[in-house]
Amino acid sequence: MPSRDLDPVTRLTADAVGEPGQRTFYLQAASGADQVTLLVEKEQVRRLAESLQTWLPELAADRPEDPGEAAAAEASRLELAPPLEPDFRVGQLQLSYDGERDRVVIVATEYQAEDEDDDPLESPEPLQVRLFVTRPQLRVLARHGAQVVARGRPLCPLCGNPLDPAGHICPALNGHRPSTT
Repeated sequence: MPSRDLDPVTRLTADAVGEPGQRTFYLQAASGADQVTLLVEKEQVRRLAESLQTWLPELAADRPEDPGEAAAAEASRLELAPPLEPDFRVGQLQLSYDGERDRVVIVATEYQAEDEDDDPLESPEPLQVRLFVTRPQLRVLARHGAQVVARGRPLCPLCGNPLDPAGHICPALNGHRPSTT
C-alpha cells in the first residue's frame, strides 16, 4: 500500500473553507517543510473530535501529558497553510497509541469509490498517510475541530439535520408543518 509518514508532526489542524452549507473541510499536518493536506467530511471532523475528547483523558489518567509538548501544542497555529490542494479524499481515519514513544498514530486512508465493473485485483492500492502526533496536539485538534464544526449551519432540534436558510423539511414531522397554538 503506497504510504507516507510524517514523523514527528510539528503542526496539525482541521479547518473549513467557504460559507456554512458550502464548506470544504481539510485535515492538514506538517513535519517541518513536508506538508500533507487531506480532504475530509464535516462528519469525520466531528467524530474525530468527539472520539479524542473521550479517549485522551483516559490516556492521561495513566500517563500525564508532557508540559513542554502541551505548551508547544497550545501555541501552534491552527489556520490552514497554503496550498490547499488536497493530496487525497479521506475514506477512513484510524487512531492507535504507541505507548513506548507516547505518540498517537493517525492513519488516513484514501477514499476509493467501488464500481461493480472494477476488478479488485486491478484496482490501485489506496494512498495512506500516517501522522505521528503528541497527545497535546490531538487535544488542541479536538477542541479546534469541534469549534470548526459548530460554526456551520444550526441543527434542527427535532431531527438533528442542518437547517437551510431557504427552509427545512424535517423528517421528524413526517412532512407536516409544526402546529401553532
